[in-house]
Amino acid sequence: MEVITHFHFLRPEWLLLAPGLLIIERLLRSSRANSDRFSGIIDAELLQHLRVQKPPIARFNPTSVLVVVVLLLTLIMAGPSWQQQPSPLAEDAAPLVVVLDVSESMATTDVAPSRLLRGIQKIRDLLTLVPDKRVGVIAYAGSAHTVLPLTSDHEVTKNFLAVMTPGITPRAGKYPEYALPGIDRLLAQTYYRSSVLLVTDGLGAGSSELIQSWCRDRDYQLLIYGFGDPSLTQSTVPLEREALSNLATRCGGQYFDASIDRRDVAAIAGAMTDAYKIIDDEALPWRDNGYPLVFPVLILVLLWFRRGWTRLWIWLLVPCFITLSNAPIAQPNLDAEVPTSLKNQPIISRHGVLQPAFDGFLSLWLTPDQYGRVLLQLGYYQKAAEVFENPIWRATARYYHQDFEQAATLFTRQDNDVALFNEANARAHRRDYVGARNRYDVLLDRNPEFPGARANREFIHEIIETSNRLSESQTNEAGVGSETLDEEKDPQISEGADTLVNEVEERTQYSAEAILASPETAALWMKNVQPDPANFLRSKFNSQLQERGVSEP
Repeated sequence: MEVITHFHFLRPEWLLLAPGLLIIERLLRSSRANSDRFSGIIDAELLQHLRVQKPPIARFNPTSVLVVVVLLLTLIMAGPSWQQQPSPLAEDAAPLVVVLDVSESMATTDVAPSRLLRGIQKIRDLLTLVPDKRVGVIAYAGSAHTVLPLTSDHEVTKNFLAVMTPGITPRAGKYPEYALPGIDRLLAQTYYRSSVLLVTDGLGAGSSELIQSWCRDRDYQLLIYGFGDPSLTQSTVPLEREALSNLATRCGGQYFDASIDRRDVAAIAGAMTDAYKIIDDEALPWRDNGYPLVFPVLILVLLWFRRGWTRLWIWLLVPCFITLSNAPIAQPNLDAEVPTSLKNQPIISRHGVLQPAFDGFLSLWLTPDQYGRVLLQLGYYQKAAEVFENPIWRATARYYHQDFEQAATLFTRQDNDVALFNEANARAHRRDYVGARNRYDVLLDRNPEFPGARANREFIHEIIETSNRLSESQTNEAGVGSETLDEEKDPQISEGADTLVNEVEERTQYSAEAILASPETAALWMKNVQPDPANFLRSKFNSQLQERGVSEP
């Protein structure tokens, strides 16, 4: 409606040229039709028998094209316009919500320095290109939390993005659907079409269906930004490019791959919706929108360079129609899911060698998950993990292949008791006994009667207690404490000795007078009392998890 209201011509006097040109063209056509060169030479009765009936005139002919060219040139010269050039004081009222994946797989280093750090760098570059846009940030893994509400202060946004690390949320997993209520809450008071940028490398087991259902009832613009290598050559947790691209298409959005330059950031900035209001101010120049019509005029003018152009140029349009009619096939190519280095490798079985043609034959009849089930039953666990699209089945194949680290990471992509039990088992197999016991405790709190969970928990607990006693005895003999391990990065066999024999470091305490008297001491004191944003966010996320669960109300 705003376009219709503000539509006008910058140079309306040129519109008077069109009727004059059309009248002249009509007169010339009628004069040619009425002219008869043989009327004064041949008798009229004989002439009518000598004439050949004229063929019907095609609609697409030089005359009709000339009319179209005249009309287009007139519009170009008149200068159609319906919007003013953006004011330097205008503000983009269409907000952006960045949904950032901080799960374990985002720590993968197939994209330097890591997927998460590279994603944060790209977001910072994007904020530079949209300085007027209000931006909110939501981080998610096994739970979703609002890091920042909508704000125009991009420096604050960049500071909080800088402390985002894998595992900053209190729960492990990969559930982007938990961020959906938070997006609705941030955009509840927005009257313009907003953009949602999902920065991730994959989805949870049921994320695609839930997000698609959510998109049907929303008018948000979904942009998905993928990070990582889609093959298994660089990482055992590849980028799920096809699943993310299909999700973006079904939600009416767009998918973007991360690039080494800034072309991806520029493409995202150009694709995002904006809401620059039209300002009725004559001081701001109106934008001339007639220039794009020059290109169809040039194409039509080219038709006069060859005799018989009507038939020739119609046939040249046939390849374009054929190209446009080739719609993409919905069913993915199974062979494309296998890395290039493994495509030509035959499957080795207990009864001999199955040729690669067998893979191609089965791919004609089975989906990737169905084919993966066949490979899993036959014992080809590694190839099954490469073929599966479902992350839980891929985790199962990794588990049987004894790749327990990746199996534990993939099992976190489904939020149910079975996946939690399998994750705990995978952690136990990779000797992360403390992490496994913690997962068993979470499972038993949710379902105390889950089969096998309590027995496995007691078994792992005995291993931890035995390791603790051994660690304590070694500590007392050596006189040093055990090294603290990161549960998420290093397998933690035991909790370490309860009593550490270390030298107690004496802390120097300063009085208020001493702090005020020395600038160096005051600077050191201020550095120590400054809060760590990462610790603040961890505490905030833990508190939110206890109060409202995995998702915002």
